[in-house]
Amino acid sequence: MDHSVLERDFAPVGPWSVDPERVAAFAAATRYSGDGVPPTFPIILLNDAMLAFLADVGANLEHIVHGEQRFTWHRPVVVGDELTATMKVASLRALGGAELIGTLTQITDASGELVGEAKATLVHGGAA
Repeated sequence: MDHSVLERDFAPVGPWSVDPERVAAFAAATRYSGDGVPPTFPIILLNDAMLAFLADVGANLEHIVHGEQRFTWHRPVVVGDELTATMKVASLRALGGAELIGTLTQITDASGELVGEAKATLVHGGAA
């Protein structure tokens, strides 16, 4: 992967509505039994941001393994939020014929307030 992607903010994805139906479907699918919006609920938005990033850089999803995911929340996600995700590549290194891509995605609400951040490691195996 071209190192020019480092520290580049990719096009924002969203806004994405946090509505009761989406929350209920996600909670049912993940067997979340807590109150409010499940803390991992924005993974759906992050997936859209990752797919947009991969399309932008010409990487094939079939050659990606999702290695790690961490969330840091500045406030809870609540029903009624309109969320936007902006991803950037925070690190890039080669290891054993693969590329380790460290991403940082900032999740903001409609007012631009930082709601949370997600760090992920993607392992790109290159062409088959």
